[in-house]
Amino acid sequence: MRSFAVFALATALASAAFAQHQSYIVNPDTSQVKITLNTTHEVVNGTFHAQSGTIEFGRDSSEMTGSIVVLAGSGNTGNGSRDKKMTKDILKVDQYATIAFEPKTYTGTIAATGDSNLQVTGMFTLLGTPHQITIPILVHIEGTAATAKAHFVIPYVKWGLKNPSFLVWKAEDDVAIDLFLDGRLSK
Repeated sequence: MRSFAVFALATALASAAFAQHQSYIVNPDTSQVKITLNTTHEVVNGTFHAQSGTIEFGRDSSEMTGSIVVLAGSGNTGNGSRDKKMTKDILKVDQYATIAFEPKTYTGTIAATGDSNLQVTGMFTLLGTPHQITIPILVHIEGTAATAKAHFVIPYVKWGLKNPSFLVWKAEDDVAIDLFLDGRLSK
């Protein structure tokens, strides 16, 4: 009977700890932000550097807070003149040094270990203007190590950015983002 009481207490404490809020802290050095822009003559692939990221969440509610911040001037497509135009004329890094995503809510269940498929809704800020977006995210947790992967599309022209098309070289009005965040969980 005594061992049952100890087991019941341990289970109750584990459940309480599991329901607490946690922090996900992104490691910028091992995280990646990739872009893909289709044009009439080529597919432009590039990368951006994640500057920082911390997300607060609770498994007992659907609320999230925090942000993922990317350096707007870190864009690299392998073409210096294109990158200069992208950072100066399109992303206007002199005025807007960062691009950010601030999650607000999520649907789905965050498993204590293994994979979880979530739909995360929040504000994606470009050129200082926030836009609401829902992003499908695959989260993988092993102990305190956690990764988050997402593929989504940003309608950058609709959101006020300039299309880089010129003469016969035409770019689409949307850019695909592949996000890989590597980090750690803490309580």
